[in-house]
Amino acid sequence: MPKSKKRGSNHQRGAGGQHRNVQPFSDEDASIETMSHCSGFSDPASFTEEGLEVDEEATQEDFEYKLKGFIDLTLDKSAKTRQSALEGLKNALTSKILYEFILERRMTLADSIERCIKKGKSDEQCAAAGLACLLCVQLGSGIESEEILKTLGPVLKKIICDGTASIQARQACATCLGVCCFIVTDDITELYSTMECLENIFTKSYQRERDTNGISSTQNTVLHISALLAWTLLLTICPMSEVKKKLEMHLCKLPSLLSCDDVNMRIAAGETLALLFELARETDADFFYEDMALLTQKLKALATDGNKHRAKVDKRKQRSVFRDVLRAVEERDFPTETVKFGPERMYIDCWVKKQTYDTFKEILGSGMQYHLQSNEFLRNVFELGPPVMLDAATLKTMKIPRFERHLYNSAAFKARTKARSKCRDKRTDVGEFL
Repeated sequence: MPKSKKRGSNHQRGAGGQHRNVQPFSDEDASIETMSHCSGFSDPASFTEEGLEVDEEATQEDFEYKLKGFIDLTLDKSAKTRQSALEGLKNALTSKILYEFILERRMTLADSIERCIKKGKSDEQCAAAGLACLLCVQLGSGIESEEILKTLGPVLKKIICDGTASIQARQACATCLGVCCFIVTDDITELYSTMECLENIFTKSYQRERDTNGISSTQNTVLHISALLAWTLLLTICPMSEVKKKLEMHLCKLPSLLSCDDVNMRIAAGETLALLFELARETDADFFYEDMALLTQKLKALATDGNKHRAKVDKRKQRSVFRDVLRAVEERDFPTETVKFGPERMYIDCWVKKQTYDTFKEILGSGMQYHLQSNEFLRNVFELGPPVMLDAATLKTMKIPRFERHLYNSAAFKARTKARSKCRDKRTDVGEFL
């Protein structure tokens, strides 16, 4: 409309290219112009395919200009504006490698994240914690990530242990602390301190299983799951001497979590047990677990669970996971998975690798494949070697024609429909009647 167009053009002239001059903002009445900027930049599509006709150098400059605007807006007075800026930065770091850009701005970003976690509310704290994870993933396991962890570590631990903070914020901070500490592997003291902090959270579920009258709620269970998974990730990089101590401390208590009402806690506990058994057998080929008969009995019950009061989706997910867990505990077996990204493939052939992959996939989302191709840190973690450089001609020859892709998708759809129709037949799902 003419009126809004005029207002927008005036805004741009007045701004003069500097986002910080757009004032004032308030939580009650945020600037419409700035919010429209945030929502437009935070669209992931705007970070991926800008258009081949545009000069690549000019596009990069425009992209960096947007990012600088986001960094400025993380200090804005409006909570909505700050959150939108954080989400925009997250989308950018997920979809592109921006090492050079963030290297010189890392401490500015760290200060903004710290401020948002300290003073923001639940959604803003979650967004800030997610951005901190991505910042360390981009910087890799160097001194730069150590600086980020030293700045944010105390704040993250404070939020995690703060019973008055929102569960979602504590959950996001627990994941962030675990991932950042995993990336900064050199400081063994910080590693042990972080693991102890996470243990203090998820071990409360042990007490709840012993005492059904405990005050823990379903909301707290979500936090305990995140703490347990972050702790498990850190266990994979511990020295063997420390692994043995943790096995003695937790291997006899973790099976109690298999009886939890929350299906996600049961699955997290089962996968952690499988990983612990894998590590235990690496440290000692003759490893023997005293309560093996009772444990396998529990695992078999969960692998064939058909309780009517549980949702079918939960039962299917649980049975699928615990069949693999049972095979790992009884037969020392792992069902190898294949991950394809570009022209490369990665084989996930152990529980340690699976736990690591699942964690980073949760953080990077749709950007996981891109980072596996281009992110040197992740390629080192998964032992993929240096990034494979392909020219435009090679990429063009690898691209499947649109018509062939359509035929392939149609055939796959028909096959999948037939397979699913068979699975829908109740007679094939024996687990429902056990």
